[in-house]
Amino acid sequence: MRRIAVVRVRGGIGVKKEILDTLAMLGLKKVNHCVIVDDRPSYMGMIKKVENFVTYGYIDEKTLATILRRRGELEGGGKLTDEYVRENTRFNSIDEFAKAFINFEAELSDIPKLKKVFRLHPPRKGYKNIKRHFKEGGALGFRGEKINELLYRMR
Repeated sequence: MRRIAVVRVRGGIGVKKEILDTLAMLGLKKVNHCVIVDDRPSYMGMIKKVENFVTYGYIDEKTLATILRRRGELEGGGKLTDEYVRENTRFNSIDEFAKAFINFEAELSDIPKLKKVFRLHPPRKGYKNIKRHFKEGGALGFRGEKINELLYRMR
């Protein structure tokens, strides 16, 4: 199994309620929101259903640590820091937690009050084309390891 980052690319105007409900179940209520899931069949079915509105791929440890450090938010309005992780979990730093999370030795819920949705900045230099799939030179659908490049531009 692997961890997958899912980023919403397109808005919801004129979209079927079924698709909007699936995006909401994933936690992707707005454009440029990101969630991290694993590749179990239930998640993959939901991602396939909304594939024309999201891009997704395999996130690596370094990118996850960067997102947690820069975009990790706590309930109540705080930022996620190494000190908070050290005081409230068994991990000494965000990097150590990211490594354990990628290796399925930890879950995001192990960090108390961490929000599951990451609100990312629009990508620097923009999306290529939000109406075409990644294989066709666009921004939608599966992009494998290249999701890390997009997430780096959105940090």
